[in-house]
Amino acid sequence: MFSHTPGTSGPPGTVPRPEPFVPRSASATSVPADTQTGVHYAPELDGEADPGEVVWAWVPYEEDPAQGKDRPVLVIGRDGATLLALQLTSQDHDLDAEDEARWGRYWMDIGSGDWDHERRPSEVRLDRLLRLDEHGVRREGAVLDKDVFDAVVREARTHHDL
Repeated sequence: MFSHTPGTSGPPGTVPRPEPFVPRSASATSVPADTQTGVHYAPELDGEADPGEVVWAWVPYEEDPAQGKDRPVLVIGRDGATLLALQLTSQDHDLDAEDEARWGRYWMDIGSGDWDHERRPSEVRLDRLLRLDEHGVRREGAVLDKDVFDAVVREARTHHDL
C-alpha cells in the first residue's frame, strides 16, 4: 500500500505516505464484514496496532494527499496488513457541527485518553475511513473503552459499508 519513489513523495529515508483517501462512492472503500476483514474490538497492548486501540500514523490531507501529518487514529478493523481506521482530533466540532455536516464531515465525542499527553477531550471523524499500512503506525496510544468503540462503529456504519 505504501510506496516510495525518490523525488515523488519526499527525500529518500523519509516515512512512506499512504495512498490518498478514496470517497465512499468508489468501490475501494467497501469493506466486507467478515471475520478476516470485519470490524471488531480486539485490543492487545503488544506493540502492534489492533482494533480498539488509538495509535499514531501519518494521515494525508484530503485537499492535498501528498501532504499530511502524524495524528492519532482509532483502529476499527483490518484487511490483512491494512488497518481500517478513523482519525481523531482534539478540536471541538460541536459548535460548528452544522457547517461541518454541510461539507460532509461528521464527528463524535469519545472523551480523553492516554493518546493525548494533555488528556484533552477528543472527537473521531466518522465519514472518512482510512486504510493504512500496519507498518506505517509509529506508536501505540491507548485502548478505547469497548462501549465507546461500539458506539463509534455504530455511527461509522451510517457512513461506510462495514
